Amino acid sequence: MNNIAVNLTNISKKYILHHEKPTLVESFFKKKEEFWALKNISFAVKEGEKLGIIGPNSAGKSTLLKIIGGITTPTTGKVETTGRIASLIELTAGFHPDLTGEENVYINGLLLRMSRKEIDNKFKTIVDFAELHHFIDAPFYTYSGGMMFRLGFSIAIHSDPDILIIDEVFSAGDKSFQEKCQKRMREFFREKTILFVSHNLGVIKHICPNSIWLEKGKIKFSGKTKEVVKAYLQSQ
Repeated sequence: MNNIAVNLTNISKKYILHHEKPTLVESFFKKKEEFWALKNISFAVKEGEKLGIIGPNSAGKSTLLKIIGGITTPTTGKVETTGRIASLIELTAGFHPDLTGEENVYINGLLLRMSRKEIDNKFKTIVDFAELHHFIDAPFYTYSGGMMFRLGFSIAIHSDPDILIIDEVFSAGDKSFQEKCQKRMREFFREKTILFVSHNLGVIKHICPNSIWLEKGKIKFSGKTKEVVKAYLQSQ
């Protein structure tokens, strides 16, 4: 359990902000505003570790998870991960609206590094869990938001990831589906490497032994979760 699952070295992420659409002439002379969502972030997560990430809105938490999950790339720095990663953030980002649910299962499964054979073997289970039996042949653009979420969630958890990335507590579907999701998540929390962002500090303290406090794109404090949460609350 001492192997490193996630290792970040001096990660920074820069965005260019455009407050208004400039004219052609202005585009040559107007100075563009830079915004650093993250600045020099370095930490490591061991295999099987549950790491909490807390901080106020716009602290860089979601950007950090997207970089670790490969959804976006850092401006500078190095990201090293071991094993398969599943991100329970932007679950519908990889879907194509004109393709059927079935076709999107295969595309997303391949993006999650599943083999074609593995997807074949798990296809019925994925569809059953998502409760989309009568809609799996329909174009994705006809799906409701809840249906999209359920399919994305089902593909992610059935990819059998080594690392699970979670941004806040999510909910979709009726009560029975939410309970099914929660049951599966409890199984993951027992055996997987977890990076968990949440404003619910009680949940963070219950689930994650160690945490990181992000503030304005930088690590303000890291260590035992109780100490990090205490320091964070005292700052508010």
